Amino acid sequence: MNFFSGFSLWREEELFEAYLKKSQYAVSGFSLGAVRAFEYVQNNSDRIDTLQLFSPAFFQDKSEKFKRLQTISYQKNSDAYEKLFLENIAYPSTYELKRYFKKDTLESLQKLLEFTWEAEKLVELKKRGILIEVYLGGKDKIIDSKKAYDFFKNYATVYFIKEGGHTLWTK
Repeated sequence: MNFFSGFSLWREEELFEAYLKKSQYAVSGFSLGAVRAFEYVQNNSDRIDTLQLFSPAFFQDKSEKFKRLQTISYQKNSDAYEKLFLENIAYPSTYELKRYFKKDTLESLQKLLEFTWEAEKLVELKKRGILIEVYLGGKDKIIDSKKAYDFFKNYATVYFIKEGGHTLWTK
């Protein structure tokens, strides 16, 4: 199994232990890692049966002003930005995520904000026989999970954890 970590995180796959498919033919990722997992699968001709996207970075519904503000905030004080980010991805859980923290870059944040999910590319993966699973939390403070659900439901099996946040945890 290949797992791709999210923005400012490292080796957090154990957070998704209850959902992870442990197969050499499964690829998964969390948030920005979901984007990286998707790109990996898209550019890989090896056998892949399942692509699991945990709270995929979904900002194509956000304005350029919002994205610019995120970038400026990070540039002004990346430590404060990442501290607040860790709190927001943990919500509504009080689970401490510092153990997974890894300083990230402005380029990674920009990739997260600017990536656009394209329906045609998801359809192409399905035509290749790849099962796409998307996991979303109803109380996510990072992405609008309802808009993400409306987009992904046409191309994937979507699991909506009503009380879950960005990490899908509820407590």
